Amino acid sequence: MLVHPDIDPVAVHLGPLAVHWYGIMYLLGFLGFWWFGTRRAQMAHIQWPKERVSDLLFYGVMGVILGGRIGYTVFYNFKGFVAEPTVIFRIWEGGMSFHGGLIGVLVAFAWFGHVHKLKFFEVADFAAPMIPLGLFTGRIGNFINGELWGAPTNLPWGMVFQKAGSLPRHPSMLYEAILEGLVLFLILWFYGKKPRPRMAVSALFLIGYGVFRTMVEFVRLPDAHIGYLYGTGWITEGMVLSQPMWLAGAVMLIWGYRKRRVGR
Repeated sequence: MLVHPDIDPVAVHLGPLAVHWYGIMYLLGFLGFWWFGTRRAQMAHIQWPKERVSDLLFYGVMGVILGGRIGYTVFYNFKGFVAEPTVIFRIWEGGMSFHGGLIGVLVAFAWFGHVHKLKFFEVADFAAPMIPLGLFTGRIGNFINGELWGAPTNLPWGMVFQKAGSLPRHPSMLYEAILEGLVLFLILWFYGKKPRPRMAVSALFLIGYGVFRTMVEFVRLPDAHIGYLYGTGWITEGMVLSQPMWLAGAVMLIWGYRKRRVGR
């Protein structure tokens, strides 16, 4: 049995400013996107100027932060927002929805493509392999905060989270960091190293995330104020939101290969 180290969520105090680990993890995710993005831009079948990657990152950061926070408020904490509207600004407390962030990023990609005269999937297919890096660092931020733990377990890597009582639980945020972060990154990075049909890389991201997130939702506890849906005792909000992702990804992947518009 393991015990969560109960890390102080504040990494350092700079006078009156408290720098939280959660924010640092997001920063590392953005830096990872830029570092790998500049290398992806140099691949023979892509050939983007490096400055375009920095510009895309700026658009993406805005999409992630605004979409993630608004999405969390709408999908998971709308009643709390109605009771206290300022809660939407407390990003340092956690509470970022991936599905909301994805919507924000899609809007950002569309606007970026409009500005740079690029088709939407030229942008999305370029960016998709780097997105799991942010998912990895974000889930590590959840682990540091000691949040989003799973159901009780007798497995040897079960972990006791002080905020959740004395029972060892699935460290579900680490499962997500590994599957949605590292594993999905490796799949997309190596798949995207060769020319692929338009929208295929984006489709594989949607499939991978939707499947991995659904798998973890079986052992991750839902938000206490939402609980399991439809009286089932096992269907969660995250599970419901993930099904359209892998379904849409499967349709896109089939469609992309049928059209065979490689490199366009």
